[in-house]
Amino acid sequence: MQDTTTMIDIEKIQALLPHRYPFLLIDRVIEVEKGQSIKALKNITFNEPFFQGHFPNKSVMPGVLIIEAMAQAAGLLGTLGIEEGKLSKDSLFYLVGVDKVRFRRPVVPGDQLILDVNFITLKRNIWKFHASAHVDSHLVTSAEILTTVME
Repeated sequence: MQDTTTMIDIEKIQALLPHRYPFLLIDRVIEVEKGQSIKALKNITFNEPFFQGHFPNKSVMPGVLIIEAMAQAAGLLGTLGIEEGKLSKDSLFYLVGVDKVRFRRPVVPGDQLILDVNFITLKRNIWKFHASAHVDSHLVTSAEILTTVME
């Protein structure tokens, strides 16, 4: 039987991830199948601090921040998928690589970025995930995310 969780709010996300404003890029987890997949969202508002400079006349979310949002979702999936007590309170998922990145369309204020991350494999403490980001069911970014767990 699958261990599926729905709706993880921002307080629980903050308990699981070390990131804080303005760098916490996940507002809510919609669904998790522990150890397998996660679906999270980030509401993109005009008030995001990066829009002041990217770009002043045409606000576009930087691609590197879309990748970071996918990596944060991967870190959540990894953290939620590990058996209780296997991680210390000081353990963190670190981003160690990004492969096969593709940007297909811009993300702008008013968009709701839906992050889908699926676990692929774990080899020698390197966790590999397939991640995609969608807006209104349109694929905007995809990548393979590589992480490791360190104290």
